[in-house]
Amino acid sequence: MLKWDAAGALEEAVRRIRGGETVAFPTETVYGLGARYDSEPAVRRIFEAKGRPADNPLIVHVDSIGAARALAGDWTPLADALAKMFWPGPLTLVVRRAPAVPDAVTTGLNTVALRMPAHPCALGLIAGAGPIAAPSANRSGRPSPTRAGHVARDLDGRIPLVLDGGPCKKGLESTVLDVTGEVPVLLRPGHVTPEAITAAAGGVRVSPGVMAPLPEGAKAASPGLLHRHYAPESRVIVYRGGEPAVHARMAQDYARLRAAGHRPLLVGTGEFKGMDAQRVRDADDFAARFYSILLDSERDRTHILLLGFDDRGLCLALLDRALRAAGFAVENVDGL
Repeated sequence: MLKWDAAGALEEAVRRIRGGETVAFPTETVYGLGARYDSEPAVRRIFEAKGRPADNPLIVHVDSIGAARALAGDWTPLADALAKMFWPGPLTLVVRRAPAVPDAVTTGLNTVALRMPAHPCALGLIAGAGPIAAPSANRSGRPSPTRAGHVARDLDGRIPLVLDGGPCKKGLESTVLDVTGEVPVLLRPGHVTPEAITAAAGGVRVSPGVMAPLPEGAKAASPGLLHRHYAPESRVIVYRGGEPAVHARMAQDYARLRAAGHRPLLVGTGEFKGMDAQRVRDADDFAARFYSILLDSERDRTHILLLGFDDRGLCLALLDRALRAAGFAVENVDGL
């Protein structure tokens, strides 16, 4: 593990990526596990290190709109307008792929996911090594890492180098938006909210499977919607409803679990006096700390009881991650 801005660290990482190895690095969202996008053996090392399902495509990270255009078979005016508005930043655009993009990256799909991250380490790596294929730097199905220590704990012995950039500022993965049609389709919510997309593009559709499991046999708009995500070793339960009633129910369940010999943790806004709790100020604070709370708590907590926010703005992304971490186990209080 090297501090990303230490003398020679970035150059060492570029050398390894050019040589076909994988390197974990910080972005503004979560830590990524990167390799050359144009080397199928290097891309396969990402899948092997993560234990990633073979049908789950990777995001290619670029350092300019020009680099994105070169990887797109059809860079539409919609894609161009959204990239100019939100890049560098936490928005991934799904476009038709260029023939030069390997099947290993897209898992055989005719589209490719592209993003320009807003972090000097990530941009420095791309500038030195070219576009980088990179999912989150964790074992598949686990919570995403927002600190270098999370990466080291999850991928110890599986990758050769972790660049340490401290805590990630945003804390949730990028918004993923399919822009191959006239109306953009939200495949994964994130910090670029549906409201912001609508203001920029005139509208947005939310893909089935984003906020609820797909019905058995239904076709997913994105393979990632079919897979387990963000789950810690602790059992996660999400509570939704009016805040006073939810707080009361969470406290009641906390007491019941403690009496049964479990070690629960409460997470949410408000006061939980006399109980083990992680208090968050608002959605931005919760997003920045969400994965750290899951990962740092799983070692000594059997249950994590989460306050579920509403589904507007950034709260949509938080609710999506919380529901998936809980396997869609929701306690609806007062009839929400």
